[in-house]
Amino acid sequence: MIQLLPDLLRAAVSTTANVLLLMTLLQPKYSKKVTLLAMLGILAADLGTAIFCYLSGNLTLLSKLDIVLFAVLCFAVRPLFKDTFMQWLFSYLTVQNISDIVIILSFIGSRKLPFPAYANSLLRVILFGVFLLVLSRYVRPLYWQAVKHWTAYFAVALGIYITFNYYVLSSDDIVVTLTEKAVPLLLVIFIGLAAYGSIFLSLKNLQQEYQVKEENQKMQAEREYLQLAAGNMSERLKLMEEVSAQNSLAAHDRRHFNNMLLELLEKGENHEAVALLKKLNQTAPKISKVYCENPVVNAAVCHYAKLAEQSGIPTVIELDIPSDLQVDSLELSMVVSNLLENAIAACLKQSGSRPLYLNFICRNVGRLLLEMENPCAEDTALDESGCPVTHEEGHGIGSRSVIAFTKKYDGELIYSIENGIFGVRLLV
Repeated sequence: MIQLLPDLLRAAVSTTANVLLLMTLLQPKYSKKVTLLAMLGILAADLGTAIFCYLSGNLTLLSKLDIVLFAVLCFAVRPLFKDTFMQWLFSYLTVQNISDIVIILSFIGSRKLPFPAYANSLLRVILFGVFLLVLSRYVRPLYWQAVKHWTAYFAVALGIYITFNYYVLSSDDIVVTLTEKAVPLLLVIFIGLAAYGSIFLSLKNLQQEYQVKEENQKMQAEREYLQLAAGNMSERLKLMEEVSAQNSLAAHDRRHFNNMLLELLEKGENHEAVALLKKLNQTAPKISKVYCENPVVNAAVCHYAKLAEQSGIPTVIELDIPSDLQVDSLELSMVVSNLLENAIAACLKQSGSRPLYLNFICRNVGRLLLEMENPCAEDTALDESGCPVTHEEGHGIGSRSVIAFTKKYDGELIYSIENGIFGVRLLV
């Protein structure tokens, strides 16, 4: 039994490493416990076969049986993984190729070292460890891209696999074959490593190019959202201009009225002054309410506050927004308009007995902190990134423009849904 110890060590190292390589490359479908039990089954069956062959002293039979048995066992557990059949097959061939590379290198290398029987196992531990480390840390994300493009790379993996197994299956004595065919086998290893290296290097470059392209597309999309939101603001801007014109006209008329009133009082014509005041009360235009010092934002708030009032939605609006802002006033007015428009629409969708309301508060704390709250429908939800989900075609542009505005000014945006209440907090 002591004489079999080096052989058993080699078998344990190789089989365990093959299982670990499979678990590193494949994507489990079930829990870790189920996957681990299946992999332990492969390990036990493979080790049992190795022990049987070592007891019979037939290493050549072991090398051939190992190819067939490991393939059968891997096919048996394939349903436990999410990978498609061809993805899984590419992974299986890659594991087998790595295993063959390690076995050949450890055999050739151990011939040059003292205690070659134990040196072989030690070299396998080192080489498998290097492959596992590189695969898990650097190659695995790229590798999963490779298996998705198996049609481009499958021929490479299959060609290397066939070459290695030709030497094994055609051998009458595996030890003699590994000794006499060392040079061609090393050349195959070099070609295999170069081929896999080229695959993953090209994938890394493609990944970097894709990331840059994706970032550019994201920036372009954000610009388009802002432009689209600006286009939707055309009517709102007209309203703002009308409000501003009304305010300017009222201020101009008020100066003339004050001059006339002052002149009448100076002349002692009190009855005419009283008549003039009565006439003003009858004809004076209604001036929009002032919610904040910023005229552009105030015009937008006035418009939507009036819409909320007409829809029977009670509002609480308290805004501390100065005229001089660190952000663009027009863009902020678009954000405020989108938030108010969405809040009013959410209130109008209510069909139950829940009271309607809209609270909009903004505090100036060095930066602007906007908070909006309103009831929402039961099916209102947030996606994985915490943004509102819209199922209606043509909707959601306003929310995306708010997100783009937040990113542009490096702000913080938080949506929340709790007990049927939708909340928005925006810090810019």
